[in-house]
Amino acid sequence: MILTSIIFIAFGILIKYGKMYYLIAGYNTMSVEKKAEFNIERIATLFRNVFFGMAIAITMGYYISKWLENSMIENISFFGAILVGIPYLLIKSNYKTYKLKE
Repeated sequence: MILTSIIFIAFGILIKYGKMYYLIAGYNTMSVEKKAEFNIERIATLFRNVFFGMAIAITMGYYISKWLENSMIENISFFGAILVGIPYLLIKSNYKTYKLKE
């Protein structure tokens, strides 16, 4: 679980600070004209924040499960982070607030 958290943090850093926007599915296949319609910096910030939030939830679940000696908490935190984080990321990143032009 800690490895998963590290991967989420790494991807968040790579997308936001490494400007590796090609890691965002769909963005790398857009035409240059279509890419110009989006505020990729704000989208990258969203990705970083969501990935960091998911990593924190998974890490906290891991340590709480070890502390309480209940492995079910670890699974709940992992799947909860995924089932909440990914849809939130997909829905939020498609808002009109991330478009430059209308």
